[in-house]
Amino acid sequence: MKRNQHLTHEFVEFIPDHHQLQDGIVYVSIQYATAVHKCCCGCGEEVVTPLSPTSWQMTFDGETISLYPSIGNWNLPCRSHYWIRQDRVQWAPRWSQKEINLQKTYETQMHKQHYRGDELPVEKSINPTSASPMENKSEQNFWARLIKQLFKGE
Repeated sequence: MKRNQHLTHEFVEFIPDHHQLQDGIVYVSIQYATAVHKCCCGCGEEVVTPLSPTSWQMTFDGETISLYPSIGNWNLPCRSHYWIRQDRVQWAPRWSQKEINLQKTYETQMHKQHYRGDELPVEKSINPTSASPMENKSEQNFWARLIKQLFKGE
């Protein structure tokens, strides 16, 4: 198995069939709010990332895509964990089963809050050992406060 370090992306209307997915390509269907790729660890498993306020967000800078938060393939045998940032794979540390369970509980809570109409927290990951500057809580809290201040009068 060869780990991918760099990806490309294709914007498509329909996601190709599992057997037609190519390694190293993230297929993005804006119409169906879904991004799909083969696991970056090289195991060949299909990884589906629904795009929504309570799942993943995708950014496109005109050249590359990024998905947020990290992709934790907890239900796959490989249990790989990584971020896709600007078409590059950034590998994350392996999580313990306790960390995985806590994250799943947090995600369930976020879904409930969203569908009740509650404001979602800025932090999307409870991993206290995050190696990602994007998941730095103090940085996110700064931006959240700034955005609230800017849109206060609306």
